[in-house]
Amino acid sequence: MQNERVKIQKREILSDNWYVLNKVTYDYQKNNGAWESQVREAYDRGNGATILLYNQDSKTVILTRQFRLPTYLNGNEDGLLIEACAGLLDKDNPEDCIRKETEEETGYRIGKVTKIFESYMSPGSVTEILYFFIAEYDQAMKVSEGGGLMEEQENIEVLEIKFEEAYNMIHTGAIKDAKTIMLLQYAKINHLV
Repeated sequence: MQNERVKIQKREILSDNWYVLNKVTYDYQKNNGAWESQVREAYDRGNGATILLYNQDSKTVILTRQFRLPTYLNGNEDGLLIEACAGLLDKDNPEDCIRKETEEETGYRIGKVTKIFESYMSPGSVTEILYFFIAEYDQAMKVSEGGGLMEEQENIEVLEIKFEEAYNMIHTGAIKDAKTIMLLQYAKINHLV
């Protein structure tokens, strides 16, 4: 479905290094009917999926910690970020992607996942839609130490944290990742743990 109030005039690739950065010139019809030419940049890194693993019996969640350069460049002193497991879809559907990423990053092989919602995470400049999932885990599902893939230059620390401690880390600033905050708030609101 096309929006009749948007006419793409020109699309230029500014960078195709890590992902694709496009410069788009378009005409946009304002609410008063007048047309206005606008230029924006949009970063296309593909869509992704994220998951909160939780254990109702032990009242714990599985999170990860890894270095994130953009946060380091914007004031995160050590660049380490505590996050929910996540990954890009590549050519997988969201469910298959998050099962694969969960095993690679956390070492847990999960079966049933529940999609809770999807969200544009930074719609002013990034095209990505993120699919949000939850799944229960237990120690019998642990098949490896996790940590990510060496060929993807991942160096991920797996954290098992009491849910209330993780939730309080939002308020202390120890957790600043939007997807993780959203998942922890979902768990709190829905009394998952």
